[in-house]
Amino acid sequence: MKVTNSQCLCGLAFLACAYIYDAAFNYEEISATRLRGYRLLITFRDGYIWPGGYQSAVMYPYASYLENPEDWPPEKSEGWITEEQGEAIKQFVEAGNSLYAYHNSGYISLYSKNYREVMGGVTLHHPPLRPFKVRVVNHEHPITQGVQDFMVNDEQHYLTFDKDPKHVILQSENIDGLNHGKHGATAIGGWAYDYGKGRVAYTAVGHSIHALWQPEYVKIQKNTVRWLLRMT
Repeated sequence: MKVTNSQCLCGLAFLACAYIYDAAFNYEEISATRLRGYRLLITFRDGYIWPGGYQSAVMYPYASYLENPEDWPPEKSEGWITEEQGEAIKQFVEAGNSLYAYHNSGYISLYSKNYREVMGGVTLHHPPLRPFKVRVVNHEHPITQGVQDFMVNDEQHYLTFDKDPKHVILQSENIDGLNHGKHGATAIGGWAYDYGKGRVAYTAVGHSIHALWQPEYVKIQKNTVRWLLRMT
């Protein structure tokens, strides 16, 4: 599928009304060749695969009632991305295209230095779903134009941001004062910056459809895509 203005490779159906996109669910497809002809790559998955099966029964509450817990071997994850794929994404953005990393995409950085270099950081951890506030910390950026602070019930992701703090545009805060281990009640909620000739944006909200459809967050997502495609 080729268009002149607003093509992206992604998996976000709710943007389909405004943008023509291709969805790719097979991570093995990511390559310099596959990205050719696109202007925007959206990553919206974590960095893990589970070759031996996804999470044993001991990960769930009902596991305490199992009569044979020893028959459930511990799960073992590994990263799906290769450094070659990370380099392809890096070069894609450097050449003048864009990357929009969503929510748990920060975990991909655990397995690729090249991806982390262009994406800008890495996810550390998150607590279970719980309410928190997302605050706009840079009201001048095109992504945050017209956006008000909002509450959301979601996974509050805690990340390390490797670039200049001036590029942070959003912050999350548990207003009930609940910490997440040593990380406290606040976390970086989003960033945006130029990279080479291209652009990069990350927004942390996104575990549930309810969070994705929060009206103020819908504004952020639409503004982000427009900014990345240089439509604003």
